Amino acid sequence: MRTALRRTVQAGAAGLFVGGVVLLSAGPAAAHVTVSPTVTAAGSYTVLTVSVPHGCDGAGTTKVAIKIPEEIIAVTPTVNTNWSVQKVMADLNPPVKDSHGNEITQRVSEVVYTAKAPLPDGMRDKFELSLKLPDTPGETLVFPSVQTCEKGETAWVQVPATGQNPDDLEHPAPGFKVTEAAKEGDEAAVNANANTALTSAQ
Repeated sequence: MRTALRRTVQAGAAGLFVGGVVLLSAGPAAAHVTVSPTVTAAGSYTVLTVSVPHGCDGAGTTKVAIKIPEEIIAVTPTVNTNWSVQKVMADLNPPVKDSHGNEITQRVSEVVYTAKAPLPDGMRDKFELSLKLPDTPGETLVFPSVQTCEKGETAWVQVPATGQNPDDLEHPAPGFKVTEAAKEGDEAAVNANANTALTSAQ
């Protein structure tokens, strides 16, 4: 099962994106770049697994740039020995306060993994990002990703317009929906949040 998202994203030739409307849907399995959260509950800490299942028309993957939604301030990438990793920062205007009252002036806008050696087309790899989800149940978070290869690139940035069939998208942007925070003692809600990963199927 794969889900589509309700948020508009624009991708320029340089790989820039703008957030908007997202639509949820289901469809057949496809070999897309996907994102799978360990937890989807609003306000929770989660680890996202970004999966790259293939190259670009037979060419090996050399870089994967993952855009981070504006609602997310801090991201901790997991080290992958086959890749170098860089956090791209953006200024916050105005600054925000963290849970300890400290002023935060920048956020992580993008995480870029660069291969030490190209990932062959017939191989897959994954990246893990640790972060805190916004306290906005019902919101869909989109992570537009550009996959650069030895020849060419694939921009996984498409989201359906209102009323458009998500199955018509060739390169859907990965993402998932934030769910309600589980109340204390609500075992069913806890299990639902732990098992919900609304992503494009791999």
